[in-house]
Amino acid sequence: MRSKLSISVIGCHAEGEIGDVIVGGVLPPEGATMMDRMIAMQRDHDHIRRLLICEPRGSVARHINLITPPVTPGCVAGAIVMEPTEYVPMSGSNTICIATVLLETGMVPMREPVTRFSLDMPGGVIEVAAECADGKCRSVTFRNAPAFVAVLDGALEVEGHGTIPLDIAYGGMFFGIVDAQALGFRIRPDEARDLAVLGEKIRKAAREQFDVAHPDFPNVRGVSIVQFAMPFPGAGQVARNTCIVAPGRSDRSPTGTGTSARMAVLQARGLMGQGDALIHESIIGSRFTGRIVEVRNVGGRTSIVPQITGRAWITGQHSYYLDPDDPWQAGYMLSDTWGVTPALTQ
Repeated sequence: MRSKLSISVIGCHAEGEIGDVIVGGVLPPEGATMMDRMIAMQRDHDHIRRLLICEPRGSVARHINLITPPVTPGCVAGAIVMEPTEYVPMSGSNTICIATVLLETGMVPMREPVTRFSLDMPGGVIEVAAECADGKCRSVTFRNAPAFVAVLDGALEVEGHGTIPLDIAYGGMFFGIVDAQALGFRIRPDEARDLAVLGEKIRKAAREQFDVAHPDFPNVRGVSIVQFAMPFPGAGQVARNTCIVAPGRSDRSPTGTGTSARMAVLQARGLMGQGDALIHESIIGSRFTGRIVEVRNVGGRTSIVPQITGRAWITGQHSYYLDPDDPWQAGYMLSDTWGVTPALTQ
């Protein structure tokens, strides 16, 4: 066997959403901050993402996470999240996968009943509390970076659908949030394709019509994901949603950053407050529990500090090779499996 590289990956999913973790074979990119490292990874080493997410080695349903040494003192590790079309500052399901893999592979010592540590992410330091028993990580609770509303009750023009009310909020990336019921959906598995098609239309329209940007990270701008949300039944109750991940598929998990973004919108509307919880249910019935642990007002901008709890399971271990004679070293995409938009970037 000949190979130009050898990459070791631990397979993992959080409430159904794949968030595999690279544990060997890839050196960390350079950078003074984790955001700098994320930008360097995208600019100089994107072949790693393409190799592992595109066919024939990967799929559009996969995320890949690279573990690096931390930059910020006090953190046990850094992490860079690679999605099918972009690199994101933060991801909830991927954070839960990363924490589970670090603990269950012994890279971070497990302490029962709760192991606490911090992860250095491009979007900020993420505090983790993992419930552990009998050598197993049973659940992960993390304190997310602040989430905030960028647009409330925006008017979005979507071809074939007229004007759609749209909220835009940051929860780790920018989410465009729309009323699923008003658009005729109940968030059922048999609606997944129609949700994906409309979700991509909404995302593209939102990126064209609303130029939103993070105040601290000017490179983080534009709606990344569209969230179809069922009506809010009240704090502490179960609310169903699905988030359409570019290039057009439903997130299998309830989406941790999406839960954070929705809680920011609900707080802005006076429907949730500090201490209140939201149980988010995905299109496959899996759940994350979100909670507003703090409401802040800095420089006239209101934000919330979200806390998300969910579970992850390791699915296996794989070593990926790249034969120098392989004609598809960069992988490929086909529209029958690659979501709605045949692209590797936003």
